[in-house]
Amino acid sequence: MRARSGPTVEHRVLAVRLRMLRERAGISLRAAAEALDAHPATVRRIERAETGLDARQVGELLRCYGVSPAVAEPIMAGLGTANQPGWWHRWRDAIESWQQDVIGVESSASLVRTWHPALVPELLRTPAYAAALYRTQYPEDSPALRSRRVELLRERRRRMCERGAAVWALFPAAALHTRVGGRETMDEQRAALTEAMKEQHVTVQVVPIDHPPHPLTGVPPLYILRVPAPEIGDQAVLETPGVRVDLIDDPEAVMAHRIRLDAACAAAPGPGTPLPE
Repeated sequence: MRARSGPTVEHRVLAVRLRMLRERAGISLRAAAEALDAHPATVRRIERAETGLDARQVGELLRCYGVSPAVAEPIMAGLGTANQPGWWHRWRDAIESWQQDVIGVESSASLVRTWHPALVPELLRTPAYAAALYRTQYPEDSPALRSRRVELLRERRRRMCERGAAVWALFPAAALHTRVGGRETMDEQRAALTEAMKEQHVTVQVVPIDHPPHPLTGVPPLYILRVPAPEIGDQAVLETPGVRVDLIDDPEAVMAHRIRLDAACAAAPGPGTPLPE
């Protein structure tokens, strides 16, 4: 059983399959829990990928649901992989609890769309820009821990590039005038954005300072994560810095956020437009 570090997509997929099999069999949470001699909350946690997948429990649930061997065997065979910690596990000391779940989805996303109302979006930040932000966001951090956070961000970006995942970022021109770190840091960040705009899998749109309000005006940082797994639809992440972060999987809520993001992108200058001065 792996230590808790946020579920991988493989874990989420198996959890969703178990829920679907239970519902298809017409079995209640209470009845499923009785098969395990456990509380209904235990089954709920299994189905929400909030706990590791115990082979004995999963086997009992599959028998309770009357699942055929042809369906059960691939699920049981996948438990080993699903229980493996994600690659980000060794950075747990530098990750907020909510970030573990977000990175777990991001690590398999084919597309990450992001909006930030005031700063350069996270996945496009240079190490120097990120480090300067971390000094403000985590003032109690030691230099070593701050370096770990920067290292993790670099690794996230490297892995996305390696698997050809796309990043589509929207942010206001004001972000380029908010000095994070010194002038050298901002010049480097601007140059990095210009280079990123040339990459095949990166789309950057910047809303001019004199642009009228758009559907995301005043909205906190938002991410839409697309995972190519039929059991898992698009996920949305709405971040209220210093207050809370919500990982949203309700299809209607995610669709509402995506529609607003689509409209904001349509209103902004198109991809490839040079960065404003």
